[in-house]
Amino acid sequence: MPARTATAPPHPYRRFVALGDSFTEGLGDPDSDRPNGVRGWADRVAEVLGAQASERGEEFGYANLAIRGRKMHGVLAEQLEPAIALDPDLATIYVGANDIMRPSVDLDTLVEQYDAALARLAATGARLLVWTAFDPGGSATYRLLRGRFALYNELVRESADRHGATIVDYWRLREYRDWRLWDEDRMHMGPAGHQRMAIEVLDILGVEHDLEPLPLRELTTPTRVESLRTNAEWLRTSAAPWVHRRLTGRSSGDGLSPRYATYTRLDPGADVTAARRT
Repeated sequence: MPARTATAPPHPYRRFVALGDSFTEGLGDPDSDRPNGVRGWADRVAEVLGAQASERGEEFGYANLAIRGRKMHGVLAEQLEPAIALDPDLATIYVGANDIMRPSVDLDTLVEQYDAALARLAATGARLLVWTAFDPGGSATYRLLRGRFALYNELVRESADRHGATIVDYWRLREYRDWRLWDEDRMHMGPAGHQRMAIEVLDILGVEHDLEPLPLRELTTPTRVESLRTNAEWLRTSAAPWVHRRLTGRSSGDGLSPRYATYTRLDPGADVTAARRT
């Protein structure tokens, strides 16, 4: 996938705030040197935006308020007001998947809450990016919920149109049917998936960049025994703990704080440093 050309104008973003759940926190893209031990697509985007601002001698700040496991109510209750207080000029939010995967969900009520939040974020004047949900049609585990995801997407599209938000159309990114873009837990993007999403976001923003897709492991056809072993390991290490948390009312994000609650500057290959509010 080619990067944006050098003719692209300098990006106008100085204050980037990301809201959401594990998708935006960066789960599946491990980095032990970063808060909560993850990197993610939002960090990758912030690194590009920050580096370009630095080249022009301009300030840039990035805040990531997302916390894994959060459902719609939790994200809006905990992250919306802090995000607005940061006065962003670029805001991203993706939430709802954790609600959709519950045994029952009222999607109309869910997206009504989302719509009200988008209205408030849009009122800040920030460029606002929202996501459709991933199409689970290629997943034996999640495809039974495909109808829910499709309805959620249509409601989100209506809300985005109403508030002038830009849509990152995850549903139509068909390369995510390739499980090499995903973490071994089959729930979160892996490093290659996060890199691909960062490329998509930067392209949609019209920001020049030189990010390239990460190399993928060679495809092999596992034997029946290997498939059984792999599936059993996934059930033990990923699926069973997820179900147990649902049954006990716990969340993978319990006890965690936002990775970057205030504006921070990330430069590729550099230490994380606090950024002065512009």
